[in-house]
Formats: sequence, structure tokens, C-alpha cells
Amino acid sequence: LKSNPSNNEEKEAQNQLTKSDELQRLHSQALSAYQQEDYEAAISLLDEILAVCVWDAELRELRAECYIKEGEPSKAISDLKAAAKLKSDNTEAFYKISRIYYQLGDHELSLSEVRECLKLDQDHKQCFSLYKQVKKLNKQIESAEEFIREGRYEDAISKYETVMKTEPEVPIYSTRAKERICHCLSKNQQATEAIKLCTEVLQLEPTNVNALKDRAEAYLLEDMYEE
Repeated sequence: LKSNPSNNEEKEAQNQLTKSDELQRLHSQALSAYQQEDYEAAISLLDEILAVCVWDAELRELRAECYIKEGEPSKAISDLKAAAKLKSDNTEAFYKISRIYYQLGDHELSLSEVRECLKLDQDHKQCFSLYKQVKKLNKQIESAEEFIREGRYEDAISKYETVMKTEPEVPIYSTRAKERICHCLSKNQQATEAIKLCTEVLQLEPTNVNALKDRAEAYLLEDMYEE
């Protein structure tokens, strides 16, 4: 205003001041909702603030935390990716993105994100520990898939059993491993075992197309045409 004391400028300045007060009030409410674990309310308040403060990395990280708590991992990833771009050396955002992908069973994307974290800080303890785990699992899965391509079904089964031992905590890896073992058993003419394992997978994921196809193949081997 000192540089250009016109009426228009003054109105604009007053508007911006009023808006900034309003945003600070919303920010306090959002933090309070987050602390009270009312994540839905926090998200709705943060939406309002971020519509104006588009480039605020901290607010995006806070909204990502709320999305994680609300079971919306893909929305959390999108906020964390923005936060990783907005704040240089944001190892924390890359670590969180990698963890979410890992929990979702996307080990390849998890590996590429955790590598980004280590590029920024090769001594980052959490990232390094996650990197070792994801890399090991990734290697085992790739090796099992290679065996399947070569028709070495016994070897593939054994490798997928190792995958289940490597990651017993995240259920999706066991389910995927069982789905692939069922495929190998079916291809290996071990119909009874294939039917049993595919049924296990289908109890967890009734619409799993691969398990349905492999169980159908196994039923054919047993002449169980109705099934």
C-alpha cells in the first residue's frame, strides 16, 4: 500500500488480510480435528485451505496422513507426491509413498520410490531398512516368475513359499503367492492340491480371475465338468 496507495489496492489488501485470518482459523480447526481423530472433518477443512494455499507441502502431508487413516491410500500417494516435489530433500514423503505401495502389494513401485529417498540421503535408516526388504522380496518374485516362464513349476512353488516366509506381515503377498502356486500346481497336473489352494485364494478374493481360471483347469483334469 505504501508503494501504491490507491483505493483498489487498499481493498485488495484488506481482502487478502481477511482471507489470511480465515485460513489461519481453518488451519487451527483442521489441526484440532486431526488431534481428535476426526479425519473426515480435517480433510474437508484442509481441502478449503489447499484450494488457496496450493503450494503448501506441510498441509499436503497432513492431508495425506488423514487419507491414510481413512483408508484412502491412493489419495494419500497423490498428496505425498506433490509434497515430495514442493519441498526439496523430502525423504519422509518418498519413504511414506514407498511404504504405502508396499502395503498395497506393489513391490516394484515401492522399490523405485524408496530408491528416490536413498538418492537424497543414502544413510536414511528407515529407507535403507525398507529398501533391503523390498529388494529381497522383489528379487524372489522375479525369480519365481522366471521359473514359471521356463515351465519349472516345482522351483517356482518353492520360490513362492520363500516369498511367504520373507513377508508374513502383509497379507497381500501371501495371497498373491498362493494364487501363483495354485497356477503352478494346475500346470503341473497336481489337480487336487491346485483346487484346494485356489479355493483358499477365492475365499479371500471371490472375483480373482486368475484363481478361477486355474481352478477351472484343475477341475478339468479331474473330469469335474459341472464345477
